[in-house]
Amino acid sequence: MKTQNTITTSEAKKLIFDNQNKIFSVEFIKKDNTRRLMIARLGVKKGVKGIGQSFEPSKYNLITAFDMQKDSFRMINCNNLISLKLRGTKYKIED
Repeated sequence: MKTQNTITTSEAKKLIFDNQNKIFSVEFIKKDNTRRLMIARLGVKKGVKGIGQSFEPSKYNLITAFDMQKDSFRMINCNNLISLKLRGTKYKIED
């Protein structure tokens, strides 16, 4: 693994979206104040049905991602990001 870099939340979001269809891991604080480590990816079409979400996640600084461990779609809370790992590099997130 490469050395750890420090990035901002907006830089982390850009890396996640630029990493389309590749697996990444992200650690963040959930709404109930517990830590969550998610292994996820974007761009998954499996199980998508209906007309979509009833709200716009980006308005709440959330990213919808497919959780590889839970085999389901989950939200990443970008307000409380701790770390991000993708393409063999781990990033610490500080604002």
